Amino acid sequence: MRHTRKGVIARTRREFAALDRLVARLRPADWRRRAPRPPGRDPWTVKDVLAHVTYWKAHSARVLRGERRLPEMRGLDVEQINRLIYQRWRRRAPRAVLAWHRQVQADVLRTLARIPEVRFRGDRSPQWPLDFDGHSAAHRLKDIEAALAV
Repeated sequence: MRHTRKGVIARTRREFAALDRLVARLRPADWRRRAPRPPGRDPWTVKDVLAHVTYWKAHSARVLRGERRLPEMRGLDVEQINRLIYQRWRRRAPRAVLAWHRQVQADVLRTLARIPEVRFRGDRSPQWPLDFDGHSAAHRLKDIEAALAV
């Protein structure tokens, strides 16, 4: 599927707005609520889910800019990266994760504005770039909203 800069930016902004509205209204106890997780996985909280989503948005922006993985992530598979992000962010304050979430969104939008239009037109999946909207929406719905509904 061919994408346009305008379309990708619109999807990215829409999903960020939905996620940001949700997390902006969280009370301190809400950040500690457990997200539904498969057995054997790290026990993510709402805060951990936001850190996870934010890391992958930052990663995708780096990929679009043609940058390599962060040195500490090189050679790791997705599960190992997810574990490292969990370990790195689980003790940080919600306000730090929230600030990072907003900082990364600004970086994503700058990246999308700067990459050549031709990069949007390749034969790509309809969800491309997944981490900016689809991946975020999935975790917003199945993890954060589910945790808050309990």
